[in-house]
Amino acid sequence: MGIQAFLLLMAASLAEAHFGIEYPPMRANTLGSQQNTTYSQWTNPCAGVPGNLTTTPPTPWPLTGGSLKLSLHHPWTYLFINLGLGPDVSNFNYTLTTPPWNSTGNGTLCVPRLALPAGLPVRDGTRASLQVVTVGGDGSALYNCADVVLREGAEVLAGGECVSSEGVEVAPVRVGGAGAEGDAEGNAASSVRGGDMAAVMSSVVALVVVFVLGMGG
Repeated sequence: MGIQAFLLLMAASLAEAHFGIEYPPMRANTLGSQQNTTYSQWTNPCAGVPGNLTTTPPTPWPLTGGSLKLSLHHPWTYLFINLGLGPDVSNFNYTLTTPPWNSTGNGTLCVPRLALPAGLPVRDGTRASLQVVTVGGDGSALYNCADVVLREGAEVLAGGECVSSEGVEVAPVRVGGAGAEGDAEGNAASSVRGGDMAAVMSSVVALVVVFVLGMGG
């Protein structure tokens, strides 16, 4: 294989390893790094995209939490979803996935309503940002962010707009044994399929600790 073909193959595999936020729209297109050298999904907290980017206006989101739609390109991945309050967020100090999630399957993952923690200091018009982090089997993390404005009258995506690809499912990781729990409405879908949860349980705690320590600042 020639060097040019090899480099093209490597670039394609790197692009496939990335992920996108389809809804709310992410701050900027961080996919296709061969065309865009400004942003990198390896960069914490938001792939290098500043929070004051004005080309992507914040998306109206319900005060109690709204829909989240991701484009995933891994057979399985751990998902961490965090929230930061303010118009130019770099500190995401509210977690929306406790425990973290395990997602299986390539394609679209849509959560109808990602519930916000009770007691958040928010009101109609509060600006906020979502941080989505994926962690693979080697412990490497990828980052993307989406900006929202919390509104009383905002609605979640309609049923037909929030459909996951066939075979794409998510469930919270339950440390201490194989298996997962889920709820049909809120922050978890049905049970995980296509992955041996017992085989990855031993690394979950270590991944969470590394991720949380890396969030400081």
